[in-house]
Amino acid sequence: MDKWDHRFMEMAHLVATWSSCINEGRSIGAVVVKDKRVMTTGYNGAAAGTMTCKERGYCLRRKLNIPSGTRLEVCYAIHAEQNAVIQAAKLGISIDNGTLYCTHQPCSVCAKILVNAGIRRIVYEQGYPDAFALEVLGEAGVSLERYEAPNV
Repeated sequence: MDKWDHRFMEMAHLVATWSSCINEGRSIGAVVVKDKRVMTTGYNGAAAGTMTCKERGYCLRRKLNIPSGTRLEVCYAIHAEQNAVIQAAKLGISIDNGTLYCTHQPCSVCAKILVNAGIRRIVYEQGYPDAFALEVLGEAGVSLERYEAPNV
């Protein structure tokens, strides 16, 4: 890891603060970079024009007692990685051969989207209980690197 990885991971943490997720520890931020330039960002939050969990006052997943890493479709939020890819598509920005910096390891749904969007490297800080995501990324040749913050 180099100083650029540190800078972009710090940025991912800033973007995570924009999350509308009500669950503690589940504010997730993503930054897509090419040639040391930020292309797009994303955070986990409700679809545009819909109420967030914070506005609703509850988490649907908690209400239904759904364990982490399962039934990902049962959630009002769109994942940070998905929002970063959607932003690129809406703005007509190519993220092919880019690097994704994310506060958390992508799930299998996000992994498949990132592979098809052309992301070649993923730098993440916190793990996620989804072995299938690791299999998809490995088979597609995407570099997956765990970030460790430098001791300051």
